[in-house]
Amino acid sequence: MTEVAEQHVKHVHSVVQSRTKPDGIIGGNPIVNSWIRCLNEYSLDPDNCDEPIVIGNVELQERQARLADVQEVAKIEMANLYQQLAGSGYAIMLMDCDGVLLNYFGDPSFTHAASKTGLMQGAVWSERLQGTNGMGTCLIEKRPIIVHQNEHYLVRNIGISCAAAPICNHQGDVLAVLDASGESKLAQQHTLALVNMSVQMIENRVFLQQFHREYIVRFHNRPEFVGTLSEGAIAFDEAGTILAATRCAQFQLGVRSPTEIYGRNITELFNVSLPGLLDSSLKKAFHPTPIFEVRSGARFFAVIYPPEPTQSASRLSTQKRDLFKADKSDKTAQTSRTPLDELHFGDLAMSVNVHAAKRVLERDVAIILLGETGTGKEMFAKAAHMSSSRVQQPFVAINCASIPESLIESELFGYKSGAFTGASKDGQRGKIFQANGGTLFLDEIGDMPMSLQARLLRVLEEREVMPLGGDRPIKLDIRLISATHCDLQTKITENLFREDLYYRLLGLTITLPSLRVRTDKQALIKHLLIKESGGDNNIEIDDDLLTIFDQHRWPGNIRQLRHLLRTMIALRDEDVLSVRDLPEGFFTGSLPSVALPVGCDGGAGLEGKRNPLENAERDALIQELEQHGWNITTLSKQLKMSRNTLYRKMRRLDVKELDRVTV
Repeated sequence: MTEVAEQHVKHVHSVVQSRTKPDGIIGGNPIVNSWIRCLNEYSLDPDNCDEPIVIGNVELQERQARLADVQEVAKIEMANLYQQLAGSGYAIMLMDCDGVLLNYFGDPSFTHAASKTGLMQGAVWSERLQGTNGMGTCLIEKRPIIVHQNEHYLVRNIGISCAAAPICNHQGDVLAVLDASGESKLAQQHTLALVNMSVQMIENRVFLQQFHREYIVRFHNRPEFVGTLSEGAIAFDEAGTILAATRCAQFQLGVRSPTEIYGRNITELFNVSLPGLLDSSLKKAFHPTPIFEVRSGARFFAVIYPPEPTQSASRLSTQKRDLFKADKSDKTAQTSRTPLDELHFGDLAMSVNVHAAKRVLERDVAIILLGETGTGKEMFAKAAHMSSSRVQQPFVAINCASIPESLIESELFGYKSGAFTGASKDGQRGKIFQANGGTLFLDEIGDMPMSLQARLLRVLEEREVMPLGGDRPIKLDIRLISATHCDLQTKITENLFREDLYYRLLGLTITLPSLRVRTDKQALIKHLLIKESGGDNNIEIDDDLLTIFDQHRWPGNIRQLRHLLRTMIALRDEDVLSVRDLPEGFFTGSLPSVALPVGCDGGAGLEGKRNPLENAERDALIQELEQHGWNITTLSKQLKMSRNTLYRKMRRLDVKELDRVTV
């Protein structure tokens, strides 16, 4: 037994003996509670070195099939979580309620440690067999938990750090556990927060899928959060009886147990009937409607969605059926592929965004686009316009942040001849009037001066515009789409944005995901490659470069990607873009999750700082590269390591294309 192992074993026994009380009651620390269970109930030796139990493929597939609905949603969220943590040495895992590891997304830098500790598909990580660990102990505690390094019970696991949270159904039963494990030396509270958010998203989506044949009310005390992971959701039958509720719904209503509300009618919970809320939702194009809780009078904003059309017709009243058919006809008219459909290639978040936008295209519903800079907000707005019946009418975009404050009023509202000094003698039609009959896109709406926000609100409410110096308002027919990358709620609290204008813009809120978390990234990259090459299908991208692009952080999002592709296409030597076509400094300041490729300056200034062993390793690596014609794929297979690992080694040793021997 090593000294570290011996110290850990002594520490475990000491803690268990000191914390176990004579009456058998133990303290509130979940780690200590787990250690006590491991020693006293499971009779586990902290220095146990038995190989982890791994079930067979047949049983693994059966277990995966039993959780198919959860896995379908979880895989997407696991991929998103992995992208958020990429490069930090974490693996994302899903475990069933018996402690069997079902799915695994691993960071290349953690693969070796994971294999040593038994983190692999089919491995059993229950607390009874593996001692205190994130997944197994989370199952027992039924709450989110961090198990950091030497908090693990078994010596062999003290090198890893785990953050895990349970995935529960509407009855509170634990279905699975989502876990992020790595070799971090610091207990990552922010990692647990990300895991919790992913679990919340999984639970919400599983709930919506499970009860898609019922009426579902989605609500929150702030309208902009309806449709987000923070919303509550309640399922009702056709009589308005509560069938199920998400954990978020129970939390917002202050319900300790779902049994407190199950079986009750909607009128006992809110000041609205099922038909009444359905009318409001359909007539307002699923815009959140204010409702009040009967018990406390608390205000919420809610939308009710009817059952899927295939079974809804016989369950709706005649009036509801007619309204629903009208909504359904909107969908039918949009079944053909539109410019909006060209914006996603399988990413769930973008698919939901496109579906929501298509539902309101022909309705008088404002759209506000949120998201980081470069995520394609103007592209989305233009696609929405091109997908609507207004496609032959103008699309007018104006960036509220790029126009000087002194000119923005005249730019937006226009002016008559002689309205001010320097004004054109013929006057000027404002951007708002130019969009008449079509779509007006106001980008960076959060930067509009307060003095003009009141005028814009009046225009939107009255549907008419008064040019500067004019004496007669002009009637308008426009669809409004606005966008911002800032938090408008914060601006409201700072008195920098009008709350009444905010709610007027808030018809449909769409949040565009950053490029780094999109699950359809590779397909999107290939699509943009065709777009930027002018439709030249001969231009391709090789697998190595595609892998690097897929794992890159993309701080500038789609805008950065498009500009990069445009440059690489223009400067290419061949029609197959490769790592060698990347411009110098591509990775600078962008926190890449993969190593720098050959030819990129990632190790400048390292010469003379390597020790003799590193110099020998560098020479040996260059020799191997020469023997394999500097083919990274072939050499990585020969060395039994991933291409990313080989790239990292080359970066560490400052091996570049310049080191290639030329004849």
